[in-house]
Amino acid sequence: MHHSTIPFVDLTAQHQPIQAKLEQAVQDVIRQGDYVLGQALSEFETAFALACGATYGVGVASGTDAIALGLQACGIGEGDEVILPANTFVATLIGVLRSGATPVFVDCDPKTALIDLMAAEKAITTRTRAIIPVHLYGQMVSPRRLLDLASTYDLLIFEDAAQAHLAEREGYRAGSIGIAAAFSFYPSKNLGGFGDGGMLVTREEIIAQTMRSLRNYGATRKYFHTDFGTNSRLDTLQAAVLKTKFPFLYDWNCDRNRIARQYDALLKPLAEYGIVPIENHCDAGHVYHLYVIRVTEASPIERTTLQTALAEMGIQTGIHYPIPCHLQPAFHCLGYRAGEVLIGLIELGQKFWQKCLT
Repeated sequence: MHHSTIPFVDLTAQHQPIQAKLEQAVQDVIRQGDYVLGQALSEFETAFALACGATYGVGVASGTDAIALGLQACGIGEGDEVILPANTFVATLIGVLRSGATPVFVDCDPKTALIDLMAAEKAITTRTRAIIPVHLYGQMVSPRRLLDLASTYDLLIFEDAAQAHLAEREGYRAGSIGIAAAFSFYPSKNLGGFGDGGMLVTREEIIAQTMRSLRNYGATRKYFHTDFGTNSRLDTLQAAVLKTKFPFLYDWNCDRNRIARQYDALLKPLAEYGIVPIENHCDAGHVYHLYVIRVTEASPIERTTLQTALAEMGIQTGIHYPIPCHLQPAFHCLGYRAGEVLIGLIELGQKFWQKCLT
């Protein structure tokens, strides 16, 4: 029996209705010729930051750079410990390491896949400076619990909101909880460009100013370099594409949430067979970058068997993430082992990180 393929990612349906608008936006940049730090970028930075509940937005070349440079702009560096979940894309870890800080992994709540804040509290030491709540799959970590934790232990909250554009929980939007937040505009994100891109949003003017310098060779003005920066600017062409798509994002997110609720209802009978969706604790504020199910130990079907059966029906699936950060070959130098309780202190500073690279 022939089945039509349901791809894991297909942006055609999203782009077709606004194709003319997208083409016009690109043509406008070509006519203006302001390809780097141009008008479309500044307009998009302002609009996106305000929508997130922040004041300033600084576009950079990728979500990874938004984390790495963002932590640096917030004063995070060598000697500081940063708590983050092991179940995240490796960019979160790389961002911490590039800042010079020490990553301290903690486990996640299996019901939500979000960082376990009780485990995070146990991991806090006198050197802990910040926590990175990863708003995974489009669902936010509890803002109230984060703010309570940060207040109790004097921690900075730096949000990884790469998968949570306009997500909401407890009256907060992703990007409005902590000192700053990093977003990714990779093409498959809820708001994606036609290539790589990212942004840091913040309410702190000094952090925004430092970030603008760091993304532009450390220059506060042309040929005057006050910071050890790099070349990481969100291209004007990409910004124009994102600015054009941005007004549609809220409705697209609502569609994702509505469809996810239908999936929840249809999959509910499978719970007794050990196949359960990740729980939604954000209600309508969950923007479902991904719809994720768990194949638990109670299931009589193995995960790979289920994937194969779905593939035979033309339904593509993915695993996010098959190997957690602490077990990736590149980061064995961090000292973690499979099955270890992820609340231990790892003595990793900048010198040890350099040793890992050699």
